[in-house]
Amino acid sequence: MEERKQSERIQTSILNGVEKKALTWLAWRQPKWMTSDTLTFIGFLGAVIIAVGYALSNYNLAWIWLASFGFVVNWYGDSLDGTFARVHNQQRKTYGFFIDHNVDCINEALMFIGLGLSPMMNMHIALLVLVAYLILSIYVYISAHLKNEFKLTYAKMGPTELRVIVIIVNTLYFFIRPFQEFAVNFRLFGYDVSLGIMDIVGIIVLIALIIVYLNSLRVDAREYAKIDPLIKHE
Repeated sequence: MEERKQSERIQTSILNGVEKKALTWLAWRQPKWMTSDTLTFIGFLGAVIIAVGYALSNYNLAWIWLASFGFVVNWYGDSLDGTFARVHNQQRKTYGFFIDHNVDCINEALMFIGLGLSPMMNMHIALLVLVAYLILSIYVYISAHLKNEFKLTYAKMGPTELRVIVIIVNTLYFFIRPFQEFAVNFRLFGYDVSLGIMDIVGIIVLIALIIVYLNSLRVDAREYAKIDPLIKHE
């Protein structure tokens, strides 16, 4: 099998510089038994912790701290596995791409479904955001194949920034009671609808993801049309 060419990682997020230094520092200080696969599994374990924490927050909102801890565990494993492989010259480009991004999709599903099971967000909205996120992820994977560009950042925001924001939101939701009690009630197509503060945030995120996707699709479609022009045969 032909070796897969490594895609250029486009990372211009706010925390990118600090994160790179931290990950490199951590990569050199891992125990001898640590491997990239183990770190990928730790990232998956973090997603499971997130889902469990959110689900249990129905019984006691304090479980939301477990979900926040899960985001830290997920960052540790998911962000460090690639850096660990590069630092220790253990990169497996084809295998790594296959495993890492399949596990990423599973992790994302666990996180959003867990959020939908919590009292914070309606499951329907959580699943819509998940679908939009996965569509954008597929778009990134297609670009990695066609342009050898793996874009991790949109509007200076990457996975790490999103994790930090979610942890902050979890903290605010726990301490500020009006966030928990806020609700907008209305009827839509004959159904009673009630939206909490996190439902509204979820809808805003959904719209943002759709706009980013459609704009990227428009720009890249024009570029691909120039690369692969239509040739009319008489």
